[in-house]
Amino acid sequence: MKICLYGSGSTKIDKIYTDAAYELGCKIAQKGHALVFGGGDTGMMGACAHGVHDNDGESIGIAPEWINNFEPLCGECSEFIYVNSMDERKKKFVEYSDAFIISPGGIGTLDEFFEIITLKKLKQIDAEIIVFNVDGFYDKMLEMIDEMGEKGFLYKQSEIFKVASTVEEIFENLGV
Repeated sequence: MKICLYGSGSTKIDKIYTDAAYELGCKIAQKGHALVFGGGDTGMMGACAHGVHDNDGESIGIAPEWINNFEPLCGECSEFIYVNSMDERKKKFVEYSDAFIISPGGIGTLDEFFEIITLKKLKQIDAEIIVFNVDGFYDKMLEMIDEMGEKGFLYKQSEIFKVASTVEEIFENLGV
């Protein structure tokens, strides 16, 4: 299975998050799956990729070359796909991935998350989507999404995505 990770590339985030991402990467490789990600060498992306690589796993980085002006790219990827735009990058994520994990991140991660759940809601994809809610990072967003559902603006979140607070829960939800 090719598992896409959405997450921050920031070097300023707390170690509790990058440790969780590293553990996730270790499990992805140990279970024989491949990582698909934005190609960053730092933050959640980099920590997960390093966990994969430290366990002899495979990874596919996808990014425009110019993103290197904002964050370093991972040089250990099994394959690296250069694209021209962030839109093309998101399309490649969908093309190459069987499941999606949304780890803690910023605006870019939220953009990817909302696009992927919209595609699932509109039945354009049929992949598992899991929010990796490390240390309650996404609690407020999940409360907002629940309230939107209660007020009739959304389907129930459980129909579109699942929430996991541990790596074990992620793989239970994936059924692998």
